[in-house]
Amino acid sequence: MESKAARLFLGAWTLMIMLFLFIPIAIIVVYAFNASNIQSWPIAGFSLRWFGETWANEAVRHALWLSVRVALFATTISVVLGSLAAFAVHYYRFPGRESIAFLVVLPIALPGIITGMALSSFFVVTGVNLSILTIVIGHATFCIVIVYNNVIARLRQLPRSLSEASMDLGGDAFYTFRRVTLPMISTSVVSGGILAFALSFDEVIVTTFTAGAQNTLPLWIFGAIRLGQKLPEVNVVVLIVMLFTLIPVLLSYRMMNKAPASAGR
Repeated sequence: MESKAARLFLGAWTLMIMLFLFIPIAIIVVYAFNASNIQSWPIAGFSLRWFGETWANEAVRHALWLSVRVALFATTISVVLGSLAAFAVHYYRFPGRESIAFLVVLPIALPGIITGMALSSFFVVTGVNLSILTIVIGHATFCIVIVYNNVIARLRQLPRSLSEASMDLGGDAFYTFRRVTLPMISTSVVSGGILAFALSFDEVIVTTFTAGAQNTLPLWIFGAIRLGQKLPEVNVVVLIVMLFTLIPVLLSYRMMNKAPASAGR
């Protein structure tokens, strides 16, 4: 049994790690409301000035809209392909099944820079011009994994007797999928899609190699920090990116904790 001193030590150590991770984020949030354009502490005062100026920046609006579009397209592709891959691996037995399952999850295990460089080389060799399409393809490669893992985890929890009962009662494969399987995995599909959107929205490494002249929001942040210009606007944009990432993650967490929906009658 753990001693009281050990529990206190682990609690203090955990608290220090949490503070180390979240204090810099909290400072950025506070700086987003700084009345001055000088990054100093304590701040000169609180103001919403930079929110208006950031929104008035056409480059920021363009980058934000581009990031949202890329995330939506990548999420749509990921939900379709990730769900189909999960169904194929779970329900069917065929040669190379385990290898395909490994290849599906491989992109999330590789460093983003490796994936980005590999995709960039592929596009160059095949003569594909870098554009919003190549960004979507790059993001979809790792977003598929998120949806696949969510869906196949839920499928493994479902008793096969339910689909077999539907088939015994005269339901064909499509009817069984629509009225039995889909209602029970819907939360995992939606939560996987939400996580894929969040992951795509703030991905910068893969975007760097597949964007070409396209400037998404993470790339705009990177460029502004590197040049040391418009730092107050960067703080506002970072706050927006964190909200776009945090809110979907919280929604996905709540949905994944729900019990599988009951099958339709």
